[in-house]
Amino acid sequence: MDERDFFDEKSDKKLANLTCPHCMQAGEYEIQWLVRMKKKNLPPRADDRDRAKFAKAQSYMVRRDEKLSCANIRCRKPFEISTLQSVAFLQD
Repeated sequence: MDERDFFDEKSDKKLANLTCPHCMQAGEYEIQWLVRMKKKNLPPRADDRDRAKFAKAQSYMVRRDEKLSCANIRCRKPFEISTLQSVAFLQD
């Protein structure tokens, strides 16, 4: 079985306060995340190895955006999101 069989996927947007490294202006940016929530039950075609993987699996989010454009109208330069983690585990 594939890891995707253990999770339900959906897109989500979260707000984060980031500072543009070019103009040093702070702003609130909307960042896209892929949320993978662990399914309640294991699919019926699973074997013992799949059951062990499913028992260890956790819900998590993966950041989709790598770069953002500055919100300042005079700047508008793209910058990488390096201060924000790219994977975040969720509490069930």
